[in-house]
Amino acid sequence: MAASSMNIESGIEEGTITTTTHHDKASNSDHHETNKKPINWPLLLLNCGFMAIGVIGGPLLSRLYYLHGGSRKWLNTFTQSAGFPILFAPLFFLYLRHRSKPHSTHFFMEPKLFVFSAVAGIFVGLDNFLYTLGLSYVPVSTSSILFATQLAFIAVFARIIVRQKFTPFSINSVVLMTLGSVLLGLRANGDRPAGVSGEEYLLGFFLTLGSAGLIGLIYPCIELCYAKASRALNFTVVLQFQLNVAIFASLVSFIAMIVNKDFQAMQRESREYGLGQTMYIVVLVCAAVVWQFSLIGVLGVIFCIGSLFNGILSAVLLPLTEVAAVIAYHEKFTGEKGMALGLCLWGFTSYFYGEYQNNKKATASTKEENHQES
Repeated sequence: MAASSMNIESGIEEGTITTTTHHDKASNSDHHETNKKPINWPLLLLNCGFMAIGVIGGPLLSRLYYLHGGSRKWLNTFTQSAGFPILFAPLFFLYLRHRSKPHSTHFFMEPKLFVFSAVAGIFVGLDNFLYTLGLSYVPVSTSSILFATQLAFIAVFARIIVRQKFTPFSINSVVLMTLGSVLLGLRANGDRPAGVSGEEYLLGFFLTLGSAGLIGLIYPCIELCYAKASRALNFTVVLQFQLNVAIFASLVSFIAMIVNKDFQAMQRESREYGLGQTMYIVVLVCAAVVWQFSLIGVLGVIFCIGSLFNGILSAVLLPLTEVAAVIAYHEKFTGEKGMALGLCLWGFTSYFYGEYQNNKKATASTKEENHQES
């Protein structure tokens, strides 16, 4: 653990984890092939852990808000990005460490990354609203399966935006997961929550798919933003990028809450909340913190490996979210859900088997080259 902590600290503070800059404009079209960097496994695992906390806990807490009397959609959306103040502590610590070094390089991210992150934050805020509105009409388990289709959207947009290579295994994975979501739509009323009409359920179904599509576009764009950085990119800059994304996403929700008069309604809603006024605040605060862990993990994983792996990891966490929703809220696990889940797991297996084969071939090729050179 001590060695892992040193690797993480080194990767964050020294900037040893870097992406290839693109001063040579002719090489932009080959970004995916040329942007090779060593993987800092402790840092990657740390971000995977953050993602797991957010992907599993975030939807459960958002649904908990609705189940006991919460009804303000923009307020629930706000919690998905409002936890950004927790980032100030690590950034302040890293800044002090940076100032203590005699020959330190730039600490703050460059202006164009600030602009990129602001634009990304606006779209993340809109995506959060689509997801939150959809979750108010469908159960967590169904929402999780639907949102897992972001992998298909990420795959398509990653191919277009960052020249992501595809294999038969990755294509098979995308197709299977898409079929899983279509299967859920064929039996829309199978797990419809009490008090939700068939039309509202279908609206939630398509809103969640729309959210998955939009986030599938946003993540490859963020990966491209990282690649367009003029200076070497380290995790300190990634944290600043995330902070800015969260701030602008929160501004979108904050403005909408003012227009929608959510702040005036919160006091009344808290008094009438089924779990009590104190738990009303606890649920919202915990949701904000947990969702922020998710965003930390997402942008960190994209930085360490790429947007497609981020989509795969999100989908891998699907079974755990399913089980947690069934246990916590006694949601029905219908046959359609089981079949959709099976297709998703089949897709995951296909993807990882393909990656295993590719790594095996690459290792064999490297050994052969080394043997010939010796």
